[in-house]
Amino acid sequence: MLNKNSWTEVIAGCSAFLATSYIIVVNPSILSQAGMSFSAVLTATVLLAFFSSLMMGLYAGNPVLVAPGMGLNAFFTFTVVIGMKVPWETALGAVFWSGIVFLVLSVFNIRTQIVRAIPKPLRHAIAAGIGLFITLIGFINAGFITSNPATVVGASKLNPVLITFLVGLALTAILITKRVKGAVLLGILCTTIAAYPLGRLWGDSTIVNWQGVAASPDFSLLFRLNFIDALQWSLVPVIFSFVFTDMFDSLSTLVGLSEAANLLDKNGEPQNIKRALVTDAVSTTIAGLLGTSPGTAYIESAVGIEAGGKTGLTAIIGAVLFLPFLFLSPLLAAIPAIATAPALVLVGAFMIAPIVKVNWTQWDEAIPAFLAMVLIPFTYSITQGIIWGFLSWTLLKSISGKSNEISPAMWIINAFSIIALIIE
Repeated sequence: MLNKNSWTEVIAGCSAFLATSYIIVVNPSILSQAGMSFSAVLTATVLLAFFSSLMMGLYAGNPVLVAPGMGLNAFFTFTVVIGMKVPWETALGAVFWSGIVFLVLSVFNIRTQIVRAIPKPLRHAIAAGIGLFITLIGFINAGFITSNPATVVGASKLNPVLITFLVGLALTAILITKRVKGAVLLGILCTTIAAYPLGRLWGDSTIVNWQGVAASPDFSLLFRLNFIDALQWSLVPVIFSFVFTDMFDSLSTLVGLSEAANLLDKNGEPQNIKRALVTDAVSTTIAGLLGTSPGTAYIESAVGIEAGGKTGLTAIIGAVLFLPFLFLSPLLAAIPAIATAPALVLVGAFMIAPIVKVNWTQWDEAIPAFLAMVLIPFTYSITQGIIWGFLSWTLLKSISGKSNEISPAMWIINAFSIIALIIE
């Protein structure tokens, strides 16, 4: 029999799952734009979330769910595959090799030291920039923002599809504001229902295409990665970006969740931080093998922690709840892009929160942070934002007579940044 504490962990695991379950739909909708099968990416997403969250619970003992990371999936699709025209098989190979780098850095505890060497204002700005990038993708997927020869980008005129998206965005925002559990997932489902009449009762084309409810899992992406081509010099910036983006994301998430829940060891560090980072590294490595973008710890796990989750049992329960969705790919494939677009837009709102921690009156920190934040969405590249943020930080600190604030690790990172620019 489960005791009272165990039941609390079960409830917390269910709550954490509801908060993160939107990734089951959103990740395939993003990666399918890279030419990958929706159903196969869905299978890979569920398997990665299950194995990674299970490892976080059993090995690291933390109440944190792990799944394909938002921002990393956008980078994979829009920067690497579409922007750089890298075949998705080769991009999966880059994910795998970045996972190997993560694992080495995590096992020898180098990863934590590197991240701590990166100035906090840049960490905050990069997180916010990735949030803006995801928001931009959401607006584009909804057809709200389009290209305009005169102004580069512009807003579309109202039409039935756009009105449906705006209704879904408003509803999802209301659910989040009301702190309804599973608000993002409910918003996706309600927007899908609202989109069903499009092309049937009004509008020019059918948006929701019903293909059934259940089917066997699609394992067609399993081991489809290209190990060899991923090691070419031109992909060094890609691996570099996967490494550093995931490092910022996972470590800041784990630190933030541990601080909020007081899950700290005797030295005031997040509990089992090394094991948690190893878990994150393994998740990224197997992501390439399974056929999806890198895995990372989810900040939405805070919902489970708020519900009383303190141990790895919370993550184990959440992991198990992912499994049934292996068999629901036809049902989930009916969810259109305009239904997941509100989730993308509002995820950006979650991720931009750290920007208030930047001191905007100290120009040698504010300008690099600003450049990192805006160049990510403006260049449609996380890599560019990170690189120019690092280089401008080093330049302004140097000419301000504050070279002592530039860590040795930052100088090494700058060297790699310049190499990455030259290669690209």
